[in-house]
Amino acid sequence: MTTPTPLARAATSAPLEPEPQTPSPLAPRGGRLPRYVPYAVGAASLVFAYLLLLVVASPGIPSVVASAAALYAVAITIVSRVVEGHRWAVDRLATTLVTFAFAVALIPLVSLLWTVGSKGAALFSAEFLTTDMVGVFGDMTSGGVAHAIVGTLAVTATAALISVPIGLLTAIYLVEYGRGRVAKGITFLVDVMTGIPSIVAGLFAFALFTLIMGPAYRSGFMGAVALAVLMTPVVIRSVEEMLRLVPNELREAAYALGVPKWLTIVKVVLRTAVAGIVTGIMLAVARVIGETAPLLITVGILTRSSWNVLEGRMATLPVFAYNQYQQGGVGVDRAWAAALTLILIVMILNLAARMISRVFAPKGAAH
Repeated sequence: MTTPTPLARAATSAPLEPEPQTPSPLAPRGGRLPRYVPYAVGAASLVFAYLLLLVVASPGIPSVVASAAALYAVAITIVSRVVEGHRWAVDRLATTLVTFAFAVALIPLVSLLWTVGSKGAALFSAEFLTTDMVGVFGDMTSGGVAHAIVGTLAVTATAALISVPIGLLTAIYLVEYGRGRVAKGITFLVDVMTGIPSIVAGLFAFALFTLIMGPAYRSGFMGAVALAVLMTPVVIRSVEEMLRLVPNELREAAYALGVPKWLTIVKVVLRTAVAGIVTGIMLAVARVIGETAPLLITVGILTRSSWNVLEGRMATLPVFAYNQYQQGGVGVDRAWAAALTLILIVMILNLAARMISRVFAPKGAAH
């Protein structure tokens, strides 16, 4: 049996020295700011901005908030630079600017929701949602939007039935099969259609059905065609981007197992991207469900509920709100209540789309 040398015994018994750690590029030179410091700096910025504007001019809430935001960005950067170092100061400044940009972007959304909710709540009720405008004249406070809800859902669903298959198949062709001039031409036409004004789509549907059915023809299907013209390019673009996000390794793995290309697209590609596809379709629906101009000249308005999208005029929420607002008086309150109803419908459709995407998405991807 070989006796270990003293050097070997020392090597096996001595503890290993820990390797020196490379400092992180964001490691502070000094200490870190306590958590309460940003809040204290924010409160001090608000007080200082209010006192400064009180001396210079009459302080208003927007001016005080804007001045306090600018003072906070400067103050927190200086304090962080002194205590934490240059890199953490830059990091805090970038975080502050991004947070302020997000808050500014939320202002129009919150203002819109608050305005519509506060003004629409005056007439919004179960009776408003379940009655129509038959027999309602002048400044009568009765009447509701049941007929407009039926028309909106029918026309939008018909438009989705037209545009979703076309958009989905076109996106699949562009991503999986399209090459050369044909694919480039389709992409160019989709880009052009994305910027078409809504009134142009309405005039297109009006002219098309006037040539086919005559000048007196009005129907929900006519309006659905106009909305499908606006909806199709949005569906194509959103689905195309979602399909391009699917890793090529998944396709290659399916091909290696002998799976045909069409079955790979159906079972692997579409199944992987289903959450994004459903979200894109709902964005397209939200894009067209509130359109007024194309429906005003193709569908018109009606005081009762109509379920036939192939014949006769139909009421829709955007056109109903437009007509009621034009009448003035209690019609303005009906218009705001109709706008609130439209927002709630879009929100319900988005929640339903999220549930559908969670059900059909692959396991581990529906988060």
